[in-house]
Amino acid sequence: LHRNELSGALTGLTRVRRFQQDDAHVFCRKDQIKDEVVAALEFMKYTYDTFGMTYKLELSTRPKKALGDIALWDEAEAALAQAMDEFSGEGTWKVNPEDGAFYGPKIDIKVMDAMERVHQCATVQLDFQLPIRFNLRYKTAASATAAGADAEGGDNFERPVIIHRAMLGSVERMAAILIEHYAGKWPFWLSPRQVMVVPTKDPVNGYAHEVAAQIHAAGFHVDVDDCGNTMQKKVRNAQLAQYNYILVVGDREAEAKTVNIRLRNNEVIGAKSVADLIADLKEQDETYAPAIDAVEAVKA
Repeated sequence: LHRNELSGALTGLTRVRRFQQDDAHVFCRKDQIKDEVVAALEFMKYTYDTFGMTYKLELSTRPKKALGDIALWDEAEAALAQAMDEFSGEGTWKVNPEDGAFYGPKIDIKVMDAMERVHQCATVQLDFQLPIRFNLRYKTAASATAAGADAEGGDNFERPVIIHRAMLGSVERMAAILIEHYAGKWPFWLSPRQVMVVPTKDPVNGYAHEVAAQIHAAGFHVDVDDCGNTMQKKVRNAQLAQYNYILVVGDREAEAKTVNIRLRNNEVIGAKSVADLIADLKEQDETYAPAIDAVEAVKA
């Protein structure tokens, strides 16, 4: 999407002129609204639980300038309220008066990061108006089987309802929120810098690259620092770059085919075989382990 923001309003990744949205549109029958909205909210919960973020729900109702009949608005707001009650229970959400979109009410999901700052990201919007404006219709099961039914007759068709839903909202803005939420310390499964291999001296550089090749073949991001710096300097540089795992290899590790593992917070885990390490990394990647430096999984 493109939006011509004033230059003074542009702020890093949180407000840009060109951005992407993970927007989707669900076309459904009126009797399917509650189930579809609840499914969208469950998807949202899974997403933000994975990120380790909390949230609260708000129902934004009809604005002063709105399209369509008031009766349709009331019906749409009641459907969203019913879905929210089923999803989280009565009294767990609040009404945000006159803050809906011009075409329909919406559920705003306010997300809290690690510093308890509130961000508007996900949304679920109910739209009765656009199907009318675009003359969208579908043939009902009853009309399709009715003998002698007029294929173009108005009574044989009904209007669908559109549910607009986005889980992240702006992808760029969500990236900025996650950077601050994790304070740059990305969980392993999301980290752009997962593993750094640090050889203690030049003769073991070959083994360091051998270890890196195995980790890369397993599908993980890995680098090797084989420059002329001291081992301590290499480890420190990897910690500052926020690599999740720093693997120190020397003569002993090369002979035993192991790596000496330490974390970016300088906690030393100790020696493990490369195969066992890769198994631990795969488990963290598959289970979306949280952003904890002292990961218990590698201590077993």
